[in-house]
Amino acid sequence: MADNRPDLSNYLAHFTKGRPGKPALRILEEILSSKRLLASNLPWTNLPAVCFTECPWTSLLAHSKQYSPFGIGFAKPRVFAAGGGPAYYVRADHYKKQNWKKHVHTFVTPFWPKYRPASLKTDALGGKTIDYSHEREWRVPHDFVFEYSHVEFVILNSYDDMAKFSKDLKDQIGREKFILMENYKTIEQLWPVHKV
Repeated sequence: MADNRPDLSNYLAHFTKGRPGKPALRILEEILSSKRLLASNLPWTNLPAVCFTECPWTSLLAHSKQYSPFGIGFAKPRVFAAGGGPAYYVRADHYKKQNWKKHVHTFVTPFWPKYRPASLKTDALGGKTIDYSHEREWRVPHDFVFEYSHVEFVILNSYDDMAKFSKDLKDQIGREKFILMENYKTIEQLWPVHKV
């Protein structure tokens, strides 16, 4: 693997998102218990995928606000070996002109940033701005199955979450692999080098 850099990581994180009646932390426990991330249908393509981010830690606080502060991480080679790879951000005017093959279409997302020229503001996607490039997304086009030895880290929000988390899962995965967002927020408050 390449050396880690401040703007690039050798690791990918999947953040859970809560839904009515099931908080994000519970969903993370279910993922870890089943050793499987379930693919869900993507917007634009309606094709199944499991999504990851390669955001460096300097961006994960903002990223976690969109989803939740609960996630699981894997090394890039593990995700790549499972059929995963980076998402393609394609200009919306090019996106609509393509006849995408299914195996490629899973990885494609339209790109129509707010800084596009005024002449394109109402073109292609009905005037919608679409820019997910900050997510630095990777996708696997099916369920992602793993073993505990494959888990590089687990992100929880707080010490309280860690205390309540399944003892069996902590023991099997290894407590040293658990990272608390609460600690990272404190570091950023004391040494605000990233202006999160």
